Amino acid sequence: MKLIKYISFLLIILSTSIVTAQVEFKARVSKKTLGLNERLRVDFSMNQDGDNFKAPKFSGFNIVGGPNQSVSNSWINGKRSFEKTYSYFLAPERMGDFMIEEATIEIEGKTYKSSPIVIKVTKAIDKPKDPNSPSVVASENIHLVAEVSKTNPYLNEAVTVVYKLYVSPSTGVSNWRETKDPEFDDFWSQNINPKGLKAERGKYKGEDYQFVILRRTVLYPQKTGKLEIEPLQLEVTAEVPTRRRDIFGQRLMSKVLVNVSAGSRTINVKPLPEENKPEDFNGAVGEFSINLSTSKTALNASESLQAKVEVEGKGNLKLFEIPKLNLPGSLEVYEPEHNENVRTTFNGMQGSISDSYTIVPQYKGKYPIPAISFSYFDPKTESYKRLSTNEQIVNVLEGPVYGASDNNLVTQGSEKQRVVLSNDQFAFIKTEPHFISKTQKPFFKSTAFWTSLLAPLLCIPLAIVFRRKRDERASDVVGNRLRKADRLAKKYLGAAKKSLGQKEAFYIALERALHNYLKAKLNIETSELSKDRISVLLTEKNVEQTVINDFISILENCELARYTPITTVTMQQDYDKAAKTINLIDKQIR
Repeated sequence: MKLIKYISFLLIILSTSIVTAQVEFKARVSKKTLGLNERLRVDFSMNQDGDNFKAPKFSGFNIVGGPNQSVSNSWINGKRSFEKTYSYFLAPERMGDFMIEEATIEIEGKTYKSSPIVIKVTKAIDKPKDPNSPSVVASENIHLVAEVSKTNPYLNEAVTVVYKLYVSPSTGVSNWRETKDPEFDDFWSQNINPKGLKAERGKYKGEDYQFVILRRTVLYPQKTGKLEIEPLQLEVTAEVPTRRRDIFGQRLMSKVLVNVSAGSRTINVKPLPEENKPEDFNGAVGEFSINLSTSKTALNASESLQAKVEVEGKGNLKLFEIPKLNLPGSLEVYEPEHNENVRTTFNGMQGSISDSYTIVPQYKGKYPIPAISFSYFDPKTESYKRLSTNEQIVNVLEGPVYGASDNNLVTQGSEKQRVVLSNDQFAFIKTEPHFISKTQKPFFKSTAFWTSLLAPLLCIPLAIVFRRKRDERASDVVGNRLRKADRLAKKYLGAAKKSLGQKEAFYIALERALHNYLKAKLNIETSELSKDRISVLLTEKNVEQTVINDFISILENCELARYTPITTVTMQQDYDKAAKTINLIDKQIR
């Protein structure tokens, strides 16, 4: 009996010690001072299992790895040891003192926080480099370059930055992702992503390289002086040869992650010259023409016409205002409708912008629409230029004469309003009677009676024909498969259209639509959906080679797009191309 009490007492003490065990949640770092070219490891560990872990923002660092989760659970001499860890690997963005802020975790309904840690980042340190290390070999054979078209432009003059990724022939690249995207705070900017990544041959520091153009960015500087173009940074997955060889004697390749940067570039933006600067200059820089046109030159009072002022050419079209029309007060003018038909190409903005005015004359007479003067700065000739339109005359043929008396004018104060006599002023008086009989006709033997009696009998032949057609449709196995394919294609193309702008979801849905369409159309299984097999089958069905090539290229785009940056414009083009190609295959396969 005493032994049982003693054991019970020990169990109570043991359970109490476990319940009252202190919860620990802390942060650890691999080092508190590191160079700009080093990596930092941060561990958040806890001695009890928790949920809803929330990491800090890691301001001043880029996450290059993680979160990685590890759990350690052991019993030593009857004592349980538990540790759960979330690990991150960080790369510093710049020098300075940065704080790893607190992380949070929920354990048994309570929220615990780690202590913040201050990290000091110094300038890059010299590391001993192993010339045979895959990371060293990759970093010496992969380079990101930013080529700037002009380093000394005028204010609001177009500057193009081309980002090229150079790779030596001995090194391969399987993937990359942007770790830092330039913000271009002092510029108006627009990225022009290439439709497809095409490898080209070129020279880098006198040596033969292959390169791809990742993007083109058009910039319009909005400030004068020295402006910095922030660097584009990438994390590249590279494949480099090692010293090891396979059983056939070929070198084995090793995959490594390499961080490359285009480096910051500085341009000196010149202010526009003050000499001979027109007073009405509003910031237009480029080569332009201006035109004033009207939809009518002759009309009656109270009718409307449109006057359009259009500026066309190359330059900062979206960054200045069109000169306003100055019209006589006797013309009623509405607020102009602004339209832009501008596209941004490698050479900058080009197209046209316009203001359309709706004008309603009130009185008879001839009204001039005065000429418009427009000035701009031409960076090629480094001078200001002025353009003027021709004066337009609008002839109002019929209507009241301004200032003359009229029996149809009603004076209210100092203003006169014309009373317009309508031809429909007596329209509310009905000229034809519509009488309804008070005596109700009996339903029996009426038109409605015979219709309701005979209609079911007439529907019997239609029902028989409908059933036969339905049975024929049900027995048509091939036709049902084709109709099912059409429904699936429309379904997944619809899902792809809804996912425009979401790269991964869009291309998964697009690829699924193409595969399901071919499976039913060609009566093949999923295992046969290789590009070579598809090409052979479509050729046997007498499909044109250009259509086959388009279909294969769409499938290749779906595979490539998951690993490369893609714009919404490219997605829309791939969607339109897929719909067009399916339609052409439907027409050519009977």
